[in-house]
Amino acid sequence: MLQAYINAHILDGLGNDIVKGTLLIEDEHILQVGEEIDLPPNVSIYDCHGDYITPGFIDVHTHLGVHEAGVGEEGRDFNETSEPVTPHIRAIDGVNPMERAFQDARESGVTTVQIMPGSANVIGGEMAIFKTAGHIVDEMIVKSPSGMKGAFGENPKRIYSGKKMAPVTRMGIAALMRQTLMKARDYQFRKEKGEILERELRMEQLLPVLKKEIPLRTHAHRADDIMTAIRIADEFKINVTIEHCTEGHLIADKLAEHGVQVSVGPTMSTRSKVELDDKGYHTMVALEKHGVPFSITTDHPVIGIDYLTTTAAHAIKHGLSEVTALKALTSQAARHLSIEAMKGSLEKGKDADFVIWSGHPFDVYTTVKETFIEGKSVYKHTSS
Repeated sequence: MLQAYINAHILDGLGNDIVKGTLLIEDEHILQVGEEIDLPPNVSIYDCHGDYITPGFIDVHTHLGVHEAGVGEEGRDFNETSEPVTPHIRAIDGVNPMERAFQDARESGVTTVQIMPGSANVIGGEMAIFKTAGHIVDEMIVKSPSGMKGAFGENPKRIYSGKKMAPVTRMGIAALMRQTLMKARDYQFRKEKGEILERELRMEQLLPVLKKEIPLRTHAHRADDIMTAIRIADEFKINVTIEHCTEGHLIADKLAEHGVQVSVGPTMSTRSKVELDDKGYHTMVALEKHGVPFSITTDHPVIGIDYLTTTAAHAIKHGLSEVTALKALTSQAARHLSIEAMKGSLEKGKDADFVIWSGHPFDVYTTVKETFIEGKSVYKHTSS
């Protein structure tokens, strides 16, 4: 089915601003975007009357469905704290797709999220990318696995010192990370030689990391923890992303030098622990200045996913360019997740994930009028 959304102010996620544009979609995909488009016959036409259209927003670092807000202990399925190294667990096995946060995401123009284990463990398990609409996890998956969770800094120290077991220091965290990756490398060599007679799930799920099929996505706030993550990635020749990157502004030149992908946030949160002391929007401004590619995250439920757009707007107020802010929620977020071939911008052939806004998405008074995933309306605003 052909659908054309005309007279729209289109922000395509790539930095292009089409004031009186048309978005033409066919079934699940985008057919054409531009100012002057010859519409084919038998097309359904929707006049946007100057409303804005953007790509569906992407939050690259969340715990939707595995850390359910307002449920208490029963909804906390995001940290398997029985031991500090758990590469064998998968976020998809703990996601509750009925959680209210998925609806909040759709109502806020967020169409894609990466859901991951928490940061209690040095290695926390596999993560996956989801559409924010659906009732069955398997039908919502965009990509699985999309990364392996790693964590440095205060969280593993606090959890396991309380249990009186390793690791209790940053040195211990790094050592345990190295030991596990070394064991996985040895397992890989033996498997390639045909010497593995009985597979081990923990090691099997680390093989995609060693083969650079997925990155190690590392929770790291402090500058020294960030550099430790990069150091270990270089030692084992694996891909790494830096998640949170609170003190990234202190080493922005080094991040640029290493070409590492970064997610920043949750910047709207309080300074609840020591490693958040220098938290602020100045991190994003410094990363932009040094050409470091970054995305913006809420780390839901630390900050509700409905504040993703608000976070970007605050960053603009503190000096981030509007173009970079939008890319951090769209095309750059898609690159962070390696799904840029299908999502993150309004381009021919990509999934028809888009949002119609009553005004500019970064204006506090703007309302999401309708959210679409793969060409289907998944939320429509109704006046009370």
